[in-house]
Amino acid sequence: MKPKNAFPPLAERIRPQTLDTFYGQKHLIAHGKTLYNLIQQKKCVSFILWGPPGTGKTTFVNILANQLQKKLFSLNAVQSSVKELREILEQAKSYEQPILFIDEIHRFNKSQQDALLHAVEKGIIIFIGATTENPSFEVIPALISRCHVYVFYPLTLEEIQAIILQALQNDQLLKQKKWKIQEWEAIYNYSGGDARKALNIIELFYQTTIEEIILIDNLKVQQLLHQNIGLYDKNGENHYDVISAFIKSLRGSDPNAAVFWLAKMLVAGEDPLFIARRMIILASEDIGNANPNALLLANACFDAVNKIGMPEARIILSQTATYLATSLKSNAAYTAIDDAIAYIKKNPHHSVPLHLRNAPTQLMKNLNYSSGYKYSHDYELFDNEGNQDFLPSGLEKHIFYQPKNIGKETEILQFLKKKWKGYYPYE
Repeated sequence: MKPKNAFPPLAERIRPQTLDTFYGQKHLIAHGKTLYNLIQQKKCVSFILWGPPGTGKTTFVNILANQLQKKLFSLNAVQSSVKELREILEQAKSYEQPILFIDEIHRFNKSQQDALLHAVEKGIIIFIGATTENPSFEVIPALISRCHVYVFYPLTLEEIQAIILQALQNDQLLKQKKWKIQEWEAIYNYSGGDARKALNIIELFYQTTIEEIILIDNLKVQQLLHQNIGLYDKNGENHYDVISAFIKSLRGSDPNAAVFWLAKMLVAGEDPLFIARRMIILASEDIGNANPNALLLANACFDAVNKIGMPEARIILSQTATYLATSLKSNAAYTAIDDAIAYIKKNPHHSVPLHLRNAPTQLMKNLNYSSGYKYSHDYELFDNEGNQDFLPSGLEKHIFYQPKNIGKETEILQFLKKKWKGYYPYE
């Protein structure tokens, strides 16, 4: 018998060779779905597979090349140079539309990605990229426009179970032991839907267990792995997903969810200043003048976190997050500026009315600059005689800022109704 370390890793030993043994991504690979049909019709187009590790991206490409009987060139973007890429593109001309698979395509810089464009455009190669990062941010637009993008999702508990059971039944090493898996939750939670991680756990049990019968339950998995490291990459796509969940929890006034997502980021080593910056934005975007103090507290939070640092900064972040979550909300200021910007982009012709222009020279005075302007302090605040048009001609009485009847904005709304009675149709 070979020593255990003479064999490839378990995930490599049992890598599926056909679609029949491929688990996951049913939305793309099940009978009648897009990628299934490509294989059945013996056709292929350039595309990018976007999804977390261990979801079958590389395995599917190998199956695809085998089924289509295409020459497959493979590169890892971390280890490859433009020179190596160009050498492969030159070799590709000797074959009929070979497949060029580039793993971690997001690691290629712009010039490396640019080097692919001509070969993809002319059909010299079928390009397939794999990435764990959002292609919208990490792949140049010119390359994305020449490719379809297909999303691979984390595997389900049932799919992880099926992969492991298949490995226990077919792998020549694992078959030497008797296995009893009584609980699956810990295996799945530790793997995060990553088949490679799940198989690594099984392989670790095989390598560290002396007994002929290997019994697995949640407690034994926890003891084997010591701690649960959450699925979170502060430089990856999950980074954006978790901060999105955090912000939406604040917006939705759920302090419990907010501190949960805050804790997940902090445990994973997220920059606390990044979190604080996002809360400053939320304080204006989602709370606004319903509670003007929210912006002050969020800004103070950023300063305090910057001064104090972790781990004590977690307390300041938590105080601010729970305050923002439980604050009255209004997005009126946010929608006001966006509406105004959208209007100006469609109607850029408006100029400043003459009565609002300064007249520092006699020529300007002769041209009626500042003529008819009413100095507001010469009138009582709610004296309608002091009102005048501050918007350009043709845009009079147009409301961009509509306060909501909530919190401090209730007072602002009443003020505007009284100040501009008979002019702006405030509701």
